[in-house]
Amino acid sequence: MGRDVLNHPEIETFLVLAEELHFGRTAERLRVTTGRVSQLTKKLERRVGAPLFERTSRVVRLTAIGRQLADDLRPLVAEMDQAVRRAIAAGRGISGQLRVAFLGEWTAPVLLRAVSLFNRRHPDCEVVVTEVQLSNSRASLLDGSVDLLIASFPFDGMANGPALLHERRMLAVAADHPLAGQASVSLEVLADHPVVQYPAVTSAAFKRDRTPERTPAGRPVPKGPSGNTFSELLTLVALGKGVLPVGEHTQRYYPRPDLAYVPIHDAPPIERGLVWLETNTTARIREFVRAATDANPLPDRRDPGSAARLAPTSSPPR
Repeated sequence: MGRDVLNHPEIETFLVLAEELHFGRTAERLRVTTGRVSQLTKKLERRVGAPLFERTSRVVRLTAIGRQLADDLRPLVAEMDQAVRRAIAAGRGISGQLRVAFLGEWTAPVLLRAVSLFNRRHPDCEVVVTEVQLSNSRASLLDGSVDLLIASFPFDGMANGPALLHERRMLAVAADHPLAGQASVSLEVLADHPVVQYPAVTSAAFKRDRTPERTPAGRPVPKGPSGNTFSELLTLVALGKGVLPVGEHTQRYYPRPDLAYVPIHDAPPIERGLVWLETNTTARIREFVRAATDANPLPDRRDPGSAARLAPTSSPPR
């Protein structure tokens, strides 16, 4: 939109006030006076031709027109911000620092291959590798302490790249569990045993995928206790508190004598790949996703040369 219609200070002030609904806090965030906030707000309202806020001595509320304007402007401003970030990154080249994290030991080799190729292609960009846990994986992306995370799909509300790792699903059970000696089981057995639960902060779509509420036939799945880390979840299984669907790499990285891993013959494979905050999409992230895809080819990948699917998926990892 042109400057003759709306200018940037008015838009910024309006959106912050729409979020805070408080002139004082808005002024603090923008580092201006409350008078300046009021002035810009009134100026925008004159241009719109209608009130955007209802003001009383106690509260500030958005009007219906104000709410609609805020809803319309937020994605536009986010897109503008991304465009500027991409332009800055392109102008500077691939440099600076990129913070990448892994969730689960079995994802580390995939990530390290990606880091190695990325470093060869972009030696001026430092890659810092860290580990996150189930309890803080999403928070690390949201607070900016991590730029990219390799985890299992689906992961709600995040952008994600192509799958870098496929693995069969297996059912973790206690070593003395009646299912421990089976050659394989069906997803239907989940209705017959409590299923250990992931922590509440875990992606809702991931939990529906990994610990569904119903079997494919529609039978309810009983819920067992929850844990905060993957090791805790497996310990609950070993204690006989429930069973847990996992990926086949778990038996290699967690070979415990008190656990057994039974293949689930009718379950789709687990996919793992890179996820990130969509508004944090930069040239560095795009190039790292490309390097990760090239460094970890999958035999059934339909488009091995593709970069990332940059739109947030309705249900991505952990």
